[in-house]
Amino acid sequence: MHSSSLVVLSSSSAARPLRRLLLQSFVSARSPSSQHLCFSASSSSSSSSRCSFRSPKRNPSKVFFTAISLMERFWTRTRIGSNKELVEYLQQNGALKSKKVAEVMETVDRGLFVPHGNLPYVDSPMDIGYNATISAPHMHAACLELLEKNLQPGMHALDVGSGTGYLTACFALMVGPQGRVAGVEHIPELVASSIKNIQNSAAAPLLKEGSLVVHVGDGRLGWPDFGPYDAIHVGAAAPDIPRPLLDQLKPGGRMVIPVGTFSQDLKVVEKKLDGSISVHNETSVRYVPLTSREGQLQGY
Repeated sequence: MHSSSLVVLSSSSAARPLRRLLLQSFVSARSPSSQHLCFSASSSSSSSSRCSFRSPKRNPSKVFFTAISLMERFWTRTRIGSNKELVEYLQQNGALKSKKVAEVMETVDRGLFVPHGNLPYVDSPMDIGYNATISAPHMHAACLELLEKNLQPGMHALDVGSGTGYLTACFALMVGPQGRVAGVEHIPELVASSIKNIQNSAAAPLLKEGSLVVHVGDGRLGWPDFGPYDAIHVGAAAPDIPRPLLDQLKPGGRMVIPVGTFSQDLKVVEKKLDGSISVHNETSVRYVPLTSREGQLQGY
């Protein structure tokens, strides 16, 4: 269910027409928005059941050239030979700063979670079937860093639209055996393949002992069994923030979720200890929609 905000291509002249096409399709600006919105998280009848946001005005030229700058910054070689080289590449280009996140990304080999026939270590999203993708490594790094403080040992995490299981496995290693991690994916075939992927990864012991689970379900409804959650990651764009996910976020917890239709923002949602909610925009992104199973498979 994942899709990344930025496709990274070779800087060769052959790639330039595709670069222009991509820039016409979507852009990514890594600077956070200064706009915040706070509201009550109460589920009472007096509280709003919808989350609405005012998108900040953007200067098209500024965003366009920011996108070019970012794409030049993240040009990747056509072939990176190993997971370790990929992590080093992300560090060298400033996409990965946290030592802990780097260790986890090096431990969880992306090559185990990318369908055969793809180049697993290219910094680009990849098709995983069923109108779904696995996000680009730099977006995985960004989301892990945004959630790092809420993925401490013993904490609980939810991965909505868990896809091939990559981030679910990373979360599990970060919270450890005393924590709990649930992945929710509404395509049964992806759930089955993600479990096999995790079984072949460093997170296999956590899956075996039950502190890491992956279930078939509608991620918009969350997964209450392991809740409330310190960290929630959503790998597809919702028109607004689903109320069940807000309800399952623990006071002091943080959620990272893309919100919007064509114009989308990666939002960081924090639930304060008093239950109030604050939201800020981290970056502009382009994700596949968070929808029903039938909606996702339409035309597939």
